[in-house]
Amino acid sequence: MIDQAGPGGAAPQETGQGGALRRLAEIAGELGSDRIAEEAKSLAERLAEGRFYVVCVGQFKRGKSTLLDAIVGDRVLPTGILPVTSVPTVVRWGRTRSARVRFRGGNWLEIPPDELTQYVSEEFNPENTKGVAGVEVFVPSPLLSGGMCLVDTPGVGSIFAGNTAATQAFVPHVDAAIFVVGADPPISGEELALAGQVGKHVRNLIIVLNKADRTSDSEREMAKSFTKQALEKRLGRPVGSIYEVSAEDQLQARGPERDWGRLIRALENLVRESGRSLVSTAGERGVRRFTEELLSTVSEEREALARPLEESERRIQRLGQTISEAERSLRELGYRFTAEEQHLSDTFLTRRKAFIAEAVPQANAELDASLARLRSRFGPKFRRDAMRAAQMISERRVLPWLEQEQVRAEEEYLRVALRFVEIGNGFLKKLSETSVPELALMPHALDSETCFRVPSGFRFEGLITIAQPASPLRYMADAFLGLVGALFSIKRDAHEFLEHLMETNSTRVQSDLIDRVQESRRLLEVEIRQTLREVIRIAERALDHARRASAEGAAAIQAAVARFEVIENELRNLPGRIEISADQA
Repeated sequence: MIDQAGPGGAAPQETGQGGALRRLAEIAGELGSDRIAEEAKSLAERLAEGRFYVVCVGQFKRGKSTLLDAIVGDRVLPTGILPVTSVPTVVRWGRTRSARVRFRGGNWLEIPPDELTQYVSEEFNPENTKGVAGVEVFVPSPLLSGGMCLVDTPGVGSIFAGNTAATQAFVPHVDAAIFVVGADPPISGEELALAGQVGKHVRNLIIVLNKADRTSDSEREMAKSFTKQALEKRLGRPVGSIYEVSAEDQLQARGPERDWGRLIRALENLVRESGRSLVSTAGERGVRRFTEELLSTVSEEREALARPLEESERRIQRLGQTISEAERSLRELGYRFTAEEQHLSDTFLTRRKAFIAEAVPQANAELDASLARLRSRFGPKFRRDAMRAAQMISERRVLPWLEQEQVRAEEEYLRVALRFVEIGNGFLKKLSETSVPELALMPHALDSETCFRVPSGFRFEGLITIAQPASPLRYMADAFLGLVGALFSIKRDAHEFLEHLMETNSTRVQSDLIDRVQESRRLLEVEIRQTLREVIRIAERALDHARRASAEGAAAIQAAVARFEVIENELRNLPGRIEISADQA
């Protein structure tokens, strides 16, 4: 059985916040807000057990899972070449090593820890198709006995968009954070955006530069200096020490310790000095967030009861018409998006043509020189050597240019992404200024940094086209050509192959960029449409409730209105509902 008791160093405690959260869960259940009910119950449980979350965040492949394994002294989290954490995984204290998985709907399934990969890996649970809502791993680590829970999150910048979304969705539950960066490459724009998002919620931010064994002293110093400056600028406050470690070296008890001891002491100090306040702040934050959401729901329900049904029906009809018009306007925005895409495509096509015009003659001249140095006159071997030379020359010519183009492409992608957000925000703001009150409540500030989660699919893994072995007929023909000294045909084929390689591979950055822009456009349009649907869904649900109350008569309407007034009054005066300063939040 899973050990769900409170950790050894933190006796379960009843708090006013815990009682408030359980009451909020009951109210949410009455109002049909199942998500809030489930989250409030979960938060009440961890407050009672004195647990607080230290989330481990960072870019894909920074070694977050390995770092957490090293911290608890046991390999409990799956690691691999592909992104392997599709949902946040909580590592908490337990008397024995065990694990469990929670699915959407709240059901828990106990599993052997060795089977975690089946639920948190992209190979076996791509984009979380199994509907896993959470994973908990229990380990008898003394460091966790004081209530600290370590949370392994999906990496930002994964090729799987859902992973980054899962990380960002977990941010409101964070009490403290371990931010994992690297020296090669240094901190990215996506990581800075996530740090800013996490920094809004927590003050305790521990910065770890992992994989220190893979870089030189000078590279690490440069990376630390750059990371520190970038983070402090983004957060607007000092970030303290950056701990250089190699989690893999620590797990294998090899290499220098570097800052490992200091990192563990920092975590121990966090438990000893801040653990109780972090638990309390988590409760305050949760009570405030759930209360505000439920107050909004109550207001919508009560207003629907107060007005005549015919008026609500007309309002929803107008809302539906406005949203239909918005859909048409959204399609018209597609022309502006298409214009941006075409401009990008034309820009990079022009640059590629200029590169090909200059580089192909140079490459052909280099190939002529290489072919002249080939000693073998045996046709089949001459062809193999000629094709290999064409590949090597095209790679030397194309890859450096592609690297430069990739930098420019990233700049252009960010520019277009920001432009898309600007267009989308203008569209939503215009909707909010219509005569339909429900649309005035609609969020109309898409986040320019988190709205797009489409990393580059470009990889420098060798050229796409490779020389294939010759067919038997080709082999015989080449042998004959060698015998009669007519190798010019093979040389011509080698030049054609060289030009084909350069033409084909020089399009890779351009194709990758256009794919990213098109996917970003799709994500933006989906997000706007989901927002519009949510607005009308809330209004229709309130009207449906009002219809049922109306069918039961005036007394039922009065009773429902009185009930909502009582709930609203209770929410506004709920014990534990206090305002939180920006620093605490």
